[in-house]
Amino acid sequence: MRYVVGYTATERGRDALFLACTIARTQGASLDLVIVDPEESPFTAVYPPERTYSTLLARQLRDWLDEALALVPADIEARGHIRTADSDARGLIEAAEEFAAGLIVVGAGSNGLFKRFTVGSAANALLHAASVPVALAPRGYSRMDPLTRITCAVGERRGAEDVLEVACASAARRGVPLRLLSLLALDAPGDAAVEEAQLHIDDRVQRALSLTGGRCEVAGVVAQGRTIENAVDELDFDDGEILIIGSSRLARTNQLFLGATASKVLRSLPVPMVVVPRNYTPAPQRQTSGDPQ
Repeated sequence: MRYVVGYTATERGRDALFLACTIARTQGASLDLVIVDPEESPFTAVYPPERTYSTLLARQLRDWLDEALALVPADIEARGHIRTADSDARGLIEAAEEFAAGLIVVGAGSNGLFKRFTVGSAANALLHAASVPVALAPRGYSRMDPLTRITCAVGERRGAEDVLEVACASAARRGVPLRLLSLLALDAPGDAAVEEAQLHIDDRVQRALSLTGGRCEVAGVVAQGRTIENAVDELDFDDGEILIIGSSRLARTNQLFLGATASKVLRSLPVPMVVVPRNYTPAPQRQTSGDPQ
């Protein structure tokens, strides 16, 4: 089981590294730290590539990678890679494909309020093109202890079953408590809508209990508010928690596409988010050399 970490020698890169360590410790995974060296540099027009420049750049990237590897706890296996690609997203996707990785971890952004997300260009590209789940670390994420709970946003649209299966497999693997979440945006109180949402979440809890086979605790909650953002604000989150959510129905099969609901959740979410591709196939069924989940 291998996870690709998109690393840069910035606060955003460290956020990604810390989150990757947290998830790796929980899931028993190893890490592949990847620094992408752009094929085109803004300096090449003024300073054409020379052997000396290339050597210095390679040495600097290697030093940054070594510094990152030194931050990884001793109980987590980690490797470092320098890749050349036309974009950070492309380099990370290609690395994930080569390593049969089950997750790409990146820092979501470097601006915005503390512990909130501002999705940068690389993360945005991954959220609309990756074929494996992508984990987004909020600004300032510094935890490296194992996860304390996994929350999974479940909906009634097609593809929700795939997300539930991913969350159940992840929680059951190490006995991490699983919370299933239904988000309800209501302009005015509506008992019928709340009752329907509660029935749906109760059904999903029963399905999750079947999938996990008693290997972890399973609970369900309906969060409501005037908007999706308000509903998220009303929820309590553990410091060691992540939220798993599915891709938009606009996504192609086995590909990510950040949907409208997920984008709204991201605006208020105080914990990391993992976005799962549409129709994503869990690890045991994937035709790869490793366990990518």
